[in-house]
Amino acid sequence: MTTPTSSQRLDKWLWFTRMLKSRTLAADLVSAGKVRVNGERVTKPSQAVKPGDTLTFVLHERPRVLEVVAGGDRRGPAAEAQALYKDLSPAPTPRSLTAAAAQRDAGSGRPTKRDRRDLDKWRDTGD
Repeated sequence: MTTPTSSQRLDKWLWFTRMLKSRTLAADLVSAGKVRVNGERVTKPSQAVKPGDTLTFVLHERPRVLEVVAGGDRRGPAAEAQALYKDLSPAPTPRSLTAAAAQRDAGSGRPTKRDRRDLDKWRDTGD
């Protein structure tokens, strides 16, 4: 890891922490203005982040609040990536079942074709 006082590009830091699969996706998220650093909207992927900064963004329909602990040297394993930040995000809310899935009683037999389609539709829209 780098020294605690060093700064790093925002897109690179998001990629090192394994929040996004590629640096291009990280740069696109920042360019779209969907990331806030210390409460201020950022639109440049080259924005420097340093330890102590707080990042706020929505990823996969879940709000994320991260405090930068350190900058990274590489995109290493998950354990190394998790050491770069402190997760301050609110706890995720459990998914609510659709009306069709909620109406089925436990032990009422196999689902019908319509029930399976509703369940598949619910699974596809959940991510």
